[in-house]
Amino acid sequence: MYKVFEALDELVTILEEARGVPMTSSCVVPRGDILELLDEVRDALPAEVDDAQDVLDRKDEIIGNAEHEAEQSVSKATMEADKLLDDAKAQADRMVAEATAHADRLVADAEAQAGRTIAAGQSKYDEVVSRSQLEADRMIQAGRESYERLVEDGRIEQERLVAQTEVVRAAHEESSRVLDATADEAARQRAECDEYVDGKLAEFSDLLSHTLRTVGKGRAHLRGASAIGSTAGLGSGGAAPFDYTA
Repeated sequence: MYKVFEALDELVTILEEARGVPMTSSCVVPRGDILELLDEVRDALPAEVDDAQDVLDRKDEIIGNAEHEAEQSVSKATMEADKLLDDAKAQADRMVAEATAHADRLVADAEAQAGRTIAAGQSKYDEVVSRSQLEADRMIQAGRESYERLVEDGRIEQERLVAQTEVVRAAHEESSRVLDATADEAARQRAECDEYVDGKLAEFSDLLSHTLRTVGKGRAHLRGASAIGSTAGLGSGGAAPFDYTA
């Protein structure tokens, strides 16, 4: 921005020192120098202003893309979590079914063996049945624990996948914050530039007003001197010299 201010200062200096056109409020300025300084002002404007404007122009597109990506991420996370839960439940159900079938087989084998050995003694039968029942209970419990563990793992994975969508939301919020900050900075820079140019134009206006007053005084002085010269010439019969130093 300093180059912009320097170029504007040079423009004001050129206008202040420009040679005035007699009997008018105009002045003669070097066109080439003025155009060169204006090119410097245009080139020196910070690229960030254009970048900020581009971001503002694409604000709706950026927000729309972020929202679309967030929706896709949430949908994908939900689908994956549901699939994991379904797989976990199916595996757990299969393990429980296998454990139950195995337990039933053990009980059946125990009962068959107990039937064959019942003559050998009731105590042996009761021991075998009890051991088989304990083994069946243990396997069923193990199947239930495995089922609960798989379901819990699926729930944790679902929460993790859903939590990833929070990152997308945070990115969306950060994008909105950057857009707002860029817009504020662009507005501030434009305001500063407008204020500076307005001040310089005010100075130039005062200079032109002062110049016009000076020209007006000179013209009035010339008209007064001409009138005095004409009167003096009529009285003496000859033209009197005019004193311009007055």
